[in-house]
Amino acid sequence: MMAPTRKCPICGKPRSADHTPFCSTRCRDRDLVRWLDDGYALPGPPALQDDDQPS
Repeated sequence: MMAPTRKCPICGKPRSADHTPFCSTRCRDRDLVRWLDDGYALPGPPALQDDDQPS
């Protein structure tokens, strides 16, 4: 039995060994931009505000 082929999490194409877990440099860079633009978030309680900072 063959192992299932894992897909790129961005576009769904088959992964490339050179860019794992992505299929290309383009998808790898798109994922990085999502992280830098706060496109991903981990669930959790709201962050507390500092008293020194204006609301």
